[in-house]
Amino acid sequence: MLLDDVLAPGLRVVFCGTALGAVSARVGAYYAGPGNRFWLTLHEVGLTPRVLEPREFRTVLRFGIGLTDVCKTRSGSDAEIGTDGFDVPRLRRAIEDAAPAWLAFTSKRAGRAVLGRSVEYGVQPERIGPTRCFVLPSPSGRARRWWDIEPWRELAGLLPPLSP
Repeated sequence: MLLDDVLAPGLRVVFCGTALGAVSARVGAYYAGPGNRFWLTLHEVGLTPRVLEPREFRTVLRFGIGLTDVCKTRSGSDAEIGTDGFDVPRLRRAIEDAAPAWLAFTSKRAGRAVLGRSVEYGVQPERIGPTRCFVLPSPSGRARRWWDIEPWRELAGLLPPLSP
């Protein structure tokens, strides 16, 4: 496993990417690529009190947030990782065990891989155990032309409040 999941029971949301990018794998931190908007976006939509550095990724638990990927054995671009490293059963078990309120896929590709169908941005009809699903535009710098913060704002508005 390249990078362990950041999970705990009862989180507000778990963000699920396809796989670590090359920079993230090299530095050992989620969403660490120089053009990735993940950490900035979490702050802009009100999920963190400041912009976290990728190396601080484990602190997201304080804000009721978890992190995982569909593929935990390969890193790189979507074209480089392929699909044979996808471990959907592992991901589903992890989500069923942690039972977050929401599972938010940080790309359509991750959503398609787990839900097994074509997806659009927003709330999905499927649940994994009690967990509702949401698909977001990728924050990756490589996906800049499809970037839209509005689905991220929508998700933030749906999350339960942070427990004290």
